[in-house]
Formats: sequence, structure tokens, C-alpha cells
Amino acid sequence: MKLKQSFYTKISTAFLVLVLALGGTFAYMGVSSSLMFVEETGQKVNKMLAADMSSHFQPYLMDSIEGDSIISQIKYLNGINPEIDIYLLSSSGMIKWYYPSQDPDAELQIDRVNTKPLDEFLAGSTLPIYGDDPLNAGVQKPFSVAPISIMGSKGCYLYVILSGQQFDETAAMVQNSYIMRNTFIALGLILLVTLILGLIVFRLLTGRLRHVSETVKSFEQGQLDKRVSITSKDEIGVLGSSFNQMADTLVANMEEIKQIDKLRRELVANVSHDLRSPLASIQGYLETILDKEPEIAPEERSKYYQIVLRNTKKLGKLIEELFELSKFDAQDVQPEMEPVSMAELAQDLVVQFKPIAEQKGIEIEAVIPKEPVELVYADIALMERAISNLIDNALKHTPEGGKVSIIYSNDNGNVSFTISDTGKGIAEENIQRIFDRFYQEDPSRTVGSGAGLGLSIAQKILELHGASLDVQSGLGKGTSVSFVLSPVLIT
Repeated sequence: MKLKQSFYTKISTAFLVLVLALGGTFAYMGVSSSLMFVEETGQKVNKMLAADMSSHFQPYLMDSIEGDSIISQIKYLNGINPEIDIYLLSSSGMIKWYYPSQDPDAELQIDRVNTKPLDEFLAGSTLPIYGDDPLNAGVQKPFSVAPISIMGSKGCYLYVILSGQQFDETAAMVQNSYIMRNTFIALGLILLVTLILGLIVFRLLTGRLRHVSETVKSFEQGQLDKRVSITSKDEIGVLGSSFNQMADTLVANMEEIKQIDKLRRELVANVSHDLRSPLASIQGYLETILDKEPEIAPEERSKYYQIVLRNTKKLGKLIEELFELSKFDAQDVQPEMEPVSMAELAQDLVVQFKPIAEQKGIEIEAVIPKEPVELVYADIALMERAISNLIDNALKHTPEGGKVSIIYSNDNGNVSFTISDTGKGIAEENIQRIFDRFYQEDPSRTVGSGAGLGLSIAQKILELHGASLDVQSGLGKGTSVSFVLSPVLIT
């Protein structure tokens, strides 16, 4: 990862800029506040200076402005505050006379002073208040002001600038004093330590992010066992935990996809086998009929036609089951629910399968309780198909002299339905596989044993009804397949 693109570099740069901006702002505000404090203090201390001086100057402003006399008074009063510039202003702020304390030859840069701050000062507004400095155009300084009469004109001002040239030099000395230097040095050290500690903390935090990034990259490159080490429950810990869960899900999905792909290959092989066998039989017998024509006897021809017909029906049934199963997989089957008596359905199916059971020498019965039976909501055609597949499977695996029972019962307010047989049973390790498509416990796949789709279809139908098949079996113990449905609620 390039340094300029790393998250650590970006966050460190942002932190550095923030610290420097904060330090600069603090320094500026510190100096400004110090100078403002000096100016505010000076203005408050000298608030009445102009008023005190006006009583001394007033006698020299009766008929004219007696500048020499005023200067004499200023020198006499020099001990009051030597850092002042004195101005006599008309009511409109026009400068009529002035005395610069440090440079008697200094020239005015403006000839009129804005009187609004002066009126605010006389009205008792909160200090500090800043006014124009006639010797420095555009500069605002603290002042003291008092009303005074000049040659009979009332509403004039005695305007005293408190921070004269000497004050400016003193302020500059304050800015360059050892106190300010030490303050800035301390500030610099604080910022430096803060920056170093911040970079260390960021390094530790981004180290955990790098661990997450490296783990994700390793996982992307095929190291599917890589996981993020969770050391805390903060946002980074939650991110790592979420990735671990996602990785586990992806690995599980990949295993499932592999299993599905394996089943798909088995499906193709099984479909090919189950389609090829009847097709080969049909082709063989038709070729035999054609080869022996016209000498073939009618009885023999009829026998061959019956075999061809039987294989054709078997082929048609297989194709129908495949098509039906594909509709269930695509969720293209919507059951039409209605109240159904499962007891009556059990009795009807026993009657339907009784001839087949008798041909095989198997007893089949329906076990119905004497108490009133409950109705359930079901698609009667789909439910009949599911139970028929279960009964057909039970008959196939029950030997001559065995018994198949269709048992209906009320189970804690629900309807329980069980198909039980006395067949050879199923090995415990194979019970979970009997619902796999084309699965047959007998690996020889003898002719007439079926395609192995009946139980898969039955399971799909019951899932549409919110039920699941429960299998209880063991070698030599027979097999019981059961499911439970909720009854119709009568309101």
C-alpha cells in the first residue's frame, strides 16, 4: 500500500493540520486577549482622565484656544498619564487643536473623529470602546472623553487617546517579552507532545484496521480459513465480527454449492440411467418385433407390446415426476387450501392400494380413532399425492406377509398422520438421505424399484402445508414416516 494512500497517512495529516490550526488559533487569541486586557484595564483606570483635565483647560477656552497655556497645564499635569495624546473636537468631531505627547511636530492624518464611540463612552456603555487615532488613519485605540465648551460652543469634546506612541512601544515589548516567549515555547511543547501521542494512538488504531484489511485480502486470495482476531467490542471489533460471520456464511454457501453440484452430477447420471433403461428395453423389443415379422406369433407379439407399454408408462412416470419436482423447486405450485378430513382420505387410499398390496401378499389397513376427527386445511390433490408416494414406498420395501398401516390420531390438538410398515428398515446413517433425489438404499437399483423421486415430492408437498416428515427406523425394525398438521379452527 502506498504511503500517501494509507488511512494512517490521511488521518495523521488531518490530525496534524487540526493541531497546528488549534495551536495557531490559541496563540492568536492569547496575544489578542492579552493586549485587549491591557487596553481595557488602561481605559477603565483612566476613564475619568478627560473629565479631570477639562476643569483645568476650560479657563483657556473662553474666547479663544490658548494653546500655550493649555500646554503649560499639560506639562504641569504630566504626572497624571504621560502616554496620552490630547485633542479638542467640535460637536461634529472636527479637530480644533491637538497635542501629541511624544512628537510635538507629528501631523494629523485625519482631521475629523467619529463621535459615535465618544457618545457611547459618555453614555456609560461597556468598556473597552475604541475611537479613531488622528495620527494613525484607520487605527482604533482606547480613549477617555469629556464634554467641554470651546469659545462658547457647547457639545464639544476633550478627546484623550490613552495608548500613544509610548503605549505602542510598551505593547510591542509585551509581545516580545520572555513571558510571551515562554508561553509560546510551552504551547509548542504541548502541541508537539499531543501530536506524537496522537500519532501513536492512530498507529495502534489503524493497526487493527490493517489487520482487518490484510485478513480480507488473504480471504480474497483463497485463504478461506483466515479470520479477524476480535479484541474489543468497538466499531472495529463489530466490523471484524461481521466479516467473520460473512466469511463463515460464504464458506458454508460454497460447501453447499459443492454439494449441490455433486447432487447435480448424480442427478444427471441417475436420470440418464433411469431414462436409458426403459428406452433400451423399448428399443430392443421393437427391434425384435421388426426382425421377426411376419413370422412372429400373435401371443409373442402381444407379450412384447405389453413390455414396451410397461416401460413406456415407467418412462412417462419418471418424466412426469421430474417435471413435477422442478415445479416445486421453482415454487411454481400454489396449494388450494380447503377443509379436508384426513381420516376419510386415509380410508380412501387404503381402498385404492388394497389390490396392489394383495398382489404382493401384504396387509394394509387404516387405523382411525373412535373419537371425532379433526379437519385440516390442505390441498386434497397434493396431500393425496404425498401420502400415496409414502404408501407406495412402504409397499415396495415390505416383504410378502408384512403389514402397512396408515394411522390417524389427534396429537395435543393437532392431527398426526403416520405410515408404518414392517419392512427391513433403514440403516441409521441412511435415514437423512432417503429424501435425496434418486436415492435408493439398494445400490443394485433393480428394475421396477422406482426412480427415487417419490419421497422428495412428498417432502416438498408437506413443506407447502407447513409440515415436515419425521422418520423413525432401524434395520429389521420396519419404518414409520409421520407428519403433523394443524386443525381447522372453528369460530
